[in-house]
Amino acid sequence: MGEHPDLLVAGPAVTPEGLVPALIAVTGGKVSGVHDADVAAAFPGVPVQKLRPDEVLLPGVVDTHVHVNEPGRTHWEGFATATKAAAAGGVTTIVDMPLNSLPPTIDAAALEMKRSAADGQCSVDVAFWGGAVPGNEPDRGRLHQAGVRGFKCFLADSGVPEFPPLDRAGLHRAAAQLAELDSLLLVHAEDPAHLGEVGGPGGADYMAFLRSRPPRAETSAIQAVIEAARRTGVRAHILHVSSADAIELLAEARAEGLAVTGETCPHYLTLAADDVPPGATEFKCCPPIRDRANADRLWAGLLAGVIDCVVSDHSPCPPDLKVRETGDFAKAWGGIASLQLSLPVVWTSARKRGCQLTDLVRWMADGPARLAGLAGKGRIAVGCDADLVAFAPDASFVVEPGLLEHRHKLTPYAGRQLTGEVRRAWLHGREIFRAGQDAAGREGAGRPEGELL
Repeated sequence: MGEHPDLLVAGPAVTPEGLVPALIAVTGGKVSGVHDADVAAAFPGVPVQKLRPDEVLLPGVVDTHVHVNEPGRTHWEGFATATKAAAAGGVTTIVDMPLNSLPPTIDAAALEMKRSAADGQCSVDVAFWGGAVPGNEPDRGRLHQAGVRGFKCFLADSGVPEFPPLDRAGLHRAAAQLAELDSLLLVHAEDPAHLGEVGGPGGADYMAFLRSRPPRAETSAIQAVIEAARRTGVRAHILHVSSADAIELLAEARAEGLAVTGETCPHYLTLAADDVPPGATEFKCCPPIRDRANADRLWAGLLAGVIDCVVSDHSPCPPDLKVRETGDFAKAWGGIASLQLSLPVVWTSARKRGCQLTDLVRWMADGPARLAGLAGKGRIAVGCDADLVAFAPDASFVVEPGLLEHRHKLTPYAGRQLTGEVRRAWLHGREIFRAGQDAAGREGAGRPEGELL
């Protein structure tokens, strides 16, 4: 049986072997054994956490696309609130984007500022992406050595002046540099040449905003990224794929042997342009939510393995920046706050399509962990971190914004009935969340438990 564990968790569990009845042994924060469910008596004196009859044990979700915004814009979000929301949503590891914090994570000094800001505040584990912007070529090597998991760039306006986009030449230079570093290039893929070419985004009409960011803006930019990968051999990842027209391009690149991957987000899979009321700027994000048929095609790409993972793109802001008083999509900040809700949002739609919990784990835990090179995350297996979630796949609830842990509560999911409830979460074998119970009420709680990766 191996060494004496600190903790046992008993119940059906999603492991690399599938959904199996199991007894998970935890020693020193790691999974030290995945045993048959009936061997608990072999560990006398070890506490056993038994799942309820309607619960399943999942590995903690890994969300590789989170804008925490601290330091500098902590009034938008922050490490304390973002990671508390993550824990409540079954997300045990996040990777923070290099914007919209001030300063952005584009040099080693800014990374150190961000780590200092995060230290002691985090309920979950946190890793960091760096940024690739014009002029920071000399800093990228130092950021890589300092431990960022890869580098994000924009090909169009990022929305904040301190994080400018790369032009095509800059994209190719970044690709060549990161290939040499054996790092990952993440791309917000929208081609500015095609943005706004069909009408303007002004006013409360969502369809006008949608027409201003057509699918060809994405596909043109993705073609440029694929060409850069072809020329340089860089590992490239397309962020937040919203247009299903991109799926064929990604499939062809993969068939060619290029290391090009892609992600999509809960809102692109589950929301539809036709359902956006006039002026409902809580639905605004870039690239935009498209029509229902497009969402169906994204699901097909996900099920076929062309899209590798589903992550939140949690990008919150103060409510006043959503200009709800006018509902002007041109002036509203583009971003959706969904970190706490991503798991049930995706599961609600996935189960209706006949998907299994093993699919959910592949898309939202194992896949993102592999993308970010986070060994030991995203799986319930011996040697992995004991990041675990007790999930009730058949339980339903209605989204009440006031119960969300995000700093700001505005969400397009308000009032929606979702299926799949996070009941408990453990990080390195320590309980960090229990539904209906504040952290101060749990044994050993009262301080953040997350590590900076």
